[in-house]
Amino acid sequence: MRITKYTHACLRLEHEGGVLVIDPGVFSEPEALQDADAVLITHEHMDHIDIDRLRAAAARRPTLTVHAHPDVEAQMTDLDADIFTATPGEQFVAAGMTVRAHGGQHAIIHPDIPRIVNIGFVIESPDGPIYHPGDSFHVPDEEVATLFVPVSAPWLKLAEAIDFARAVKPERAFALHDSLLVDAGQQMVTGHMTRLSGTHYERLDPGTSI
Repeated sequence: MRITKYTHACLRLEHEGGVLVIDPGVFSEPEALQDADAVLITHEHMDHIDIDRLRAAAARRPTLTVHAHPDVEAQMTDLDADIFTATPGEQFVAAGMTVRAHGGQHAIIHPDIPRIVNIGFVIESPDGPIYHPGDSFHVPDEEVATLFVPVSAPWLKLAEAIDFARAVKPERAFALHDSLLVDAGQQMVTGHMTRLSGTHYERLDPGTSI
């Protein structure tokens, strides 16, 4: 499987001819959606979903499928694509890949801001399960080989990211939700995560594939 990390929270997974994209938001590059077969959306925030780009992708590829929670699905009524409901506890196939939905709620930003739904997705791969948690620190009740861990947001502090990685116990972890930091901040986060996360940690530059 080939995984490409795009800016901020977007991943592109390619396996046996299928292309699966997770959270193509307004910060991610348009090419992330090129020839996509399926899209997973963790939640409704604009840095995780760009409706206009999804609409354009669906126009280019009429067979595109989108998988999201009903709360997000309700905002895509004019999207010319097959939209499937995804809720925590469900397993389904997207772009030929097995996906399991976890979690349920976005992390708390502030007590005065209502919480919204957030689904984390575990995707099976030949090298073990890959976990994209969206904007949450929900620990799935299954083993994870590759974790994409959020490291910068209004709703987190670095200690939480470290403890999340320790709780999930992946074989390896890569930075997610990382475009809000300047270079000095990125270096500081990488240093702490490398020393304290309990796993092999790395930040991938946008467009880098593994």
